[in-house]
Amino acid sequence: MKLGSLKEGGRDGTLIVVSRDLTRAVRATGIAPTLQRALEDWSNTAPRLNALYEALNAGDADGAFDMDAQAMAAPLPRAYEFVDGSAYLPHVERVRRARNAEVPASFYTDPLMYQATSAAFLGPRDPVKVVSEEYGIDLEAEIVVVTDDVPMAVTPAQAAAHIQLIGLVNDVSLRNLIPAELAKGFGFLQSKPRSALSPVFVTPDELDDAWKDNKVHLPLVTHINGEWFGAPEAGVDMQFDFAQLVAHAAKTRPLSAGTLVGSGTIANEDVSKGASCFAEKRTVETLRDGKPSTPFMKYGDVVHIEMKDRDGRSIFGVIEQRIEPQPLP
Repeated sequence: MKLGSLKEGGRDGTLIVVSRDLTRAVRATGIAPTLQRALEDWSNTAPRLNALYEALNAGDADGAFDMDAQAMAAPLPRAYEFVDGSAYLPHVERVRRARNAEVPASFYTDPLMYQATSAAFLGPRDPVKVVSEEYGIDLEAEIVVVTDDVPMAVTPAQAAAHIQLIGLVNDVSLRNLIPAELAKGFGFLQSKPRSALSPVFVTPDELDDAWKDNKVHLPLVTHINGEWFGAPEAGVDMQFDFAQLVAHAAKTRPLSAGTLVGSGTIANEDVSKGASCFAEKRTVETLRDGKPSTPFMKYGDVVHIEMKDRDGRSIFGVIEQRIEPQPLP
C-alpha cells in the first residue's frame, strides 16, 4: 500500500491512503489520525489501511479525492529519529581518494552513520530555503526505510522484519560548512538543514521483486533544471543493506516506531550512471581533471527526484524542489 500525509491537522499532518497510480487518495483518519500513530500500532492499523487501499484502487472508497502533490506534506512531517548511513562504497572511496585519504578498514565491516535532523521534514514540493549560496547547496538523492518498534541489539535478520515502509529522501547538504564542522569532531549540525521526503511511503510488497535482500533494485533518477543528472542503480554497490543499517542503529538503543534510516547518497562504480549529489559529480571531475568544474546549486535551480518501476510507473511520486533564498529574521 501507499501512504502519505496532507498539510492539515497540525504539525504531524493528516494520514491518507494513496492509490497505486498516485492519482487518488482518501483520508484514513478513521483508522489513525497520523502516520506516526499508525506505525505505533502497526499490527492493528496495517491490515485496515491495506483494506482501504484495496477499496481505493477498486474505486469503492468513500470520500476519495484527486491527489494534489502541492497539498502533500512529507508522509512523516516530523519523526522521533532519522539516522542516515553512507552505504554506497564507490561514493566513500572516491571522496577519500580525491582528498588523498584512505578508506578506514572498519568501513568495510561497520556502517558509517550520523544522527540527522528529524524535527520537521519538507514536503515533496516545498522549496529548499538557504540563507546564502556560499554555503555550497547540494542535494542528496537517497532511499529511506521506516521501522516499527525495534528492540535494542537486534541482528540484521531480526531487523529486516521491522522495516515496514520505504520512501525517497532529498538529504539537503551545505557542503561548504561541512569541513569546519567535521574538524571539530562532533559531526554535522549546521551543514545539514531539513530534508524532503517523497509524496508517499510504500510497503515493501509494492516493489515486487525489486525489493530483494533488503535492497531496492531500481535506478534512482535525478534531474536538475530539467536535465538528466544521474540514475545510479540502488541495488548495486550497496555495501550494507537496510537490515544491516537498522541493526547498526539499534546496537545500543531501541528504535521507536517511525524511525527513518537512510541509505546515504546512491552511487555506482560505473560513473556513466551519473550522480545523486553535486559532491559526487565534483569528486569525479577532480579525479579526472584535477579540479571540479561543476558549481554547487544556485537560487532558482530545481531538483527533480523519482524512482519508477520496470514498467515506467512512478512508485513514490516526485520530489521537486526549487532552491530559494531564506530572508533573515
